[in-house]
Amino acid sequence: MQIPILTLVTFAPMIGMIIVLFMNNKSEKGVKTVSTVFSGLSLVFSVLLLAKFNRSIAGFQFVERASWIPPINVWYHLGVDGLSITMVFLTALLSFVAVIASYGIMDRVKQYFALFLLLQTAMTGVFVALDFFLFYVFWEAMLVPMYFLIGIWGGPNREYAAIKFFLYTLLGSVAMLLAILAMYFSTTPHTFDIVQLSMTHPFAPRFQMIVFLALFLGFAIKVPVFPFHTWLPDAHVEAPTAISVILAGVLLKMGAYGILRVSYPILPDAARSFAFPLAILAVINIVYGALVAMAQTDLKKLVAYSSVSHMGYVLLGIAAMTTTGMNGAVMQMFAHGIITGSLFLLVGVIYDRAHHRDIDGFGGLAVQLPIFTGIMSLACFASLGLPGLAGFIAEFMVFVGAFPIFKPIVIISALGIVITAGYFLWMLQRMFLGKPQEKYAGFPDMSTRELVSLVPLQILTVFIGVYPWPLIGFMDTTISALSHLMRGI
Repeated sequence: MQIPILTLVTFAPMIGMIIVLFMNNKSEKGVKTVSTVFSGLSLVFSVLLLAKFNRSIAGFQFVERASWIPPINVWYHLGVDGLSITMVFLTALLSFVAVIASYGIMDRVKQYFALFLLLQTAMTGVFVALDFFLFYVFWEAMLVPMYFLIGIWGGPNREYAAIKFFLYTLLGSVAMLLAILAMYFSTTPHTFDIVQLSMTHPFAPRFQMIVFLALFLGFAIKVPVFPFHTWLPDAHVEAPTAISVILAGVLLKMGAYGILRVSYPILPDAARSFAFPLAILAVINIVYGALVAMAQTDLKKLVAYSSVSHMGYVLLGIAAMTTTGMNGAVMQMFAHGIITGSLFLLVGVIYDRAHHRDIDGFGGLAVQLPIFTGIMSLACFASLGLPGLAGFIAEFMVFVGAFPIFKPIVIISALGIVITAGYFLWMLQRMFLGKPQEKYAGFPDMSTRELVSLVPLQILTVFIGVYPWPLIGFMDTTISALSHLMRGI
């Protein structure tokens, strides 16, 4: 009998949540321990998935399927392929790191960790669900814990940021629901099966165009694509450090994943028609996001707008529809997750000491915090695309894959690399160089807990930058098959 490993990966954190809910409110150490164990179990199961995954198969593996709601033909249907398995591992890794980074939470500890574990289950479920109904349930299930995690444990304007995040995402979700229902009622027999719809392509071109736009609204808000990006900086600035890590590392990837998992294979004719507009939106994201990031004096806002810019590379690779471009897009999703996750953790480290994030308020920190300076420099160099680090490989593959299709757009997009280097180097200069300030002389360097949460991400950043094939190998067969479908080969 096959072990339901996808169910274990997905619902291990929820089991931890249930245990946490029954624990004593005063048992803060116990709550943190249980949360770490069950989030860690999900990570262990995701590593087992990677170990057992057959890279030569383009289709879904570890499939679990059982009837759930027979009257409307809804199935509990899970599976992973080369596209989703990397996202499952990224979700498990960043969630585990975020749990460790959350040890500093002192208020309503039990409620915080219960909501976080629920959030982890919902995020993982999005990447493994192969039934539209189940996919939508997991997609919506993320909203509630994220709303409360920002609204209760966030900064001074947390209520505003949480409501803005909720309303934006809900708008996209409603559009997505209408698109799902339209596809359901346009098939005979009615089905929510993503795999079946991907194989049969049952919809007429005009219908595809309408549904593609409705789905794109939902996915674009998550990415976020200009001009639907304004919720992101507010949410990042007000969210606790660990939640910012999850927002940037996992939630933004769901929009791009939705395009690749749903819009492209099910609505290929519409996707081809909208390829050029997607590329235009991508270059706007890249250049606009980088320029706005350069104007920031708040360190967290700078990293937030850098996410808008870097997700533009993902959209550009997706729009190209070439195997190299789409591989680069998925690799950028993974690389951005570990790099920007690191940056938000590092912002949290310095904020815990200085209680502000004003870039111009620092100076000379390299002398006082050498370990912090080294790790921050590595994360910034990775984000600006320094060769030998994960960010360079991903962006390079996107450009190589997109250049034959969108030459002028790729040339303009390359400006984003220059601007990104500018704002990160300028930030490093203002914060870490110059004369040390006496008021920061007593700051302790990074603690063991902070290093435990950051070092694994830095190791992955260097390893993938030097030897990217292990990561590319997981996705290449699946992405090649999708690229051939999109280009009619």
